[in-house]
Amino acid sequence: MKLVDADETIVLVTGAEAERDRELAAWLKREIDRRGEGHAYRRGVTVVDDWYLDNGVLQQNPTIAIGGPGANAVTQAYIADLSTVYSEEERVFVQADLEGDVKRVSLWGADAAATAAAVDAFVVHGILDDLLRRIWRFRLEMLV
Repeated sequence: MKLVDADETIVLVTGAEAERDRELAAWLKREIDRRGEGHAYRRGVTVVDDWYLDNGVLQQNPTIAIGGPGANAVTQAYIADLSTVYSEEERVFVQADLEGDVKRVSLWGADAAATAAAVDAFVVHGILDDLLRRIWRFRLEMLV
């Protein structure tokens, strides 16, 4: 049985040891799932960084890395390649590539509270909605 769809399922990646980041990922997953309105693959799945980096199939999915580069190896891998689309006082960072074939986002901060603020900003400032429009749009157009 197919569990993910590379065009619609969003992979949320946290550091293996980052308990607080997993809580943030769970909250963000619920937000994504709610917006997916029950469509089979329009949802989030959460994995840890080392497993993601060892799994080439998951790397073809839209990906959101949560946690700083010291806690999340995926954030570390993305940091130089993603543009900063939101920052606050050099402590809160939302980085993204929403134009590429595979959409990638990194949400992180200088500490746990700043990382939580980055996740919140990603949702509140509409960047999550922009990401979802870009990855789910073509399926809606096909149904019309």
